[in-house]
Amino acid sequence: MKQAEIQKPGQRLFGLSTPLRAAVIPPLSAARWLLVLIVAAGVYFFHGFLFPVLAALVIAFASWPLYRRLLTAVGGNRTIAATFAILFILTFLVVPIALAGTYAINELREWVGWAIETNRNGAVTPQWIATMPIIGEWLNEQWTTNLGHPGGIGELIQLVSGANIGSIYRGALAAGGSAFGLLLTLLFMMIALFFAYRDGEHFAAQVDRLGERILPTRWERISRVVPATISSTVTGMTIIAIGEGVVLGVAYWLAGVPSPVTLGALTGIMALIPGGAPLSFTLVSIYLAASGSLMAGLALFTWGAVELFIVDKTLRPKLVGGPIKLPFLPTFFGLIGGVKTMGFLGLFIGPVLMALLVAIWREWLREVELLDDSAATALAETKDGPPQIEIAAEKKKLQTG
Repeated sequence: MKQAEIQKPGQRLFGLSTPLRAAVIPPLSAARWLLVLIVAAGVYFFHGFLFPVLAALVIAFASWPLYRRLLTAVGGNRTIAATFAILFILTFLVVPIALAGTYAINELREWVGWAIETNRNGAVTPQWIATMPIIGEWLNEQWTTNLGHPGGIGELIQLVSGANIGSIYRGALAAGGSAFGLLLTLLFMMIALFFAYRDGEHFAAQVDRLGERILPTRWERISRVVPATISSTVTGMTIIAIGEGVVLGVAYWLAGVPSPVTLGALTGIMALIPGGAPLSFTLVSIYLAASGSLMAGLALFTWGAVELFIVDKTLRPKLVGGPIKLPFLPTFFGLIGGVKTMGFLGLFIGPVLMALLVAIWREWLREVELLDDSAATALAETKDGPPQIEIAAEKKKLQTG
């Protein structure tokens, strides 16, 4: 075998190299385009993690003051503090979900027992359904035909499952996939939240350095809008949801609605979504009116409308607007647009984006006002200049004369 020859400095594997005399693309331009392509590829491949990362940032911003206290309590060890914070948040999430799941299982057990008993013996149409205006008579006929005799529920289940077995199967698969995706999203959110707690200050310092280079005169004011707005939005909406749940739960109890505590808790959860609280007390009012308590239903609807008007016109803009003090209309558009675009997370992202838009708008107005003031001052100095020069010249002549 022949030994491979040692390549000379100017020789390559596929022939001799020729020195480049000029680059086809300037190095700076090529670096910029390469950076743009890398960012685009990152957005394309990792856009699925946007939701858990944004959710982690929202929780981190809202709970940062409590985390700072926890960090001080553990002696400044960020890893231990972040671990305890994640454990507290998991406890805060798992305990209510476990209680709600236990309650739902008990309710489901009661409904299953009622369905078995009704299928065995049949059931009479409930009074509040039969007495509903306009459609009560038709609902009574349908109930009597399908559920009024023994074996009615079994026949309905067999009819529905036989005709739509494919749709039921696909729906079950979709529900299982959604549940698995929700668990993965929760896992990724907790991982991102851990690193947000541990390395949040270091990353924020890096962002501040870049932001001050990009917007040197505005970054200090605009950068403080995001955490303050997120914190005030989460706190304000939580207070509003708890308040509406308690107030309307008491109203349900006074109106004689069954299970007022459960309905109050559901109304509080629905209050987080724009239009959720009015939908809740409107349905309960319709139930009261249909079951024969017309005055109680009317009183409940009136009380809910007045309470909702007070909250939306006075409390919500002050609590949700944050340091920008958003008026009612931008706050409303931020909530609705956020929910429509990003679901539940949009309740907190929407007002933040609206606050940033309002902050940028006010910065522009401030610059225009400063420019107008500078122009007016320069014009005034120009007008006042010649008389002052003439007076100074006359004084000089009198002194020399």
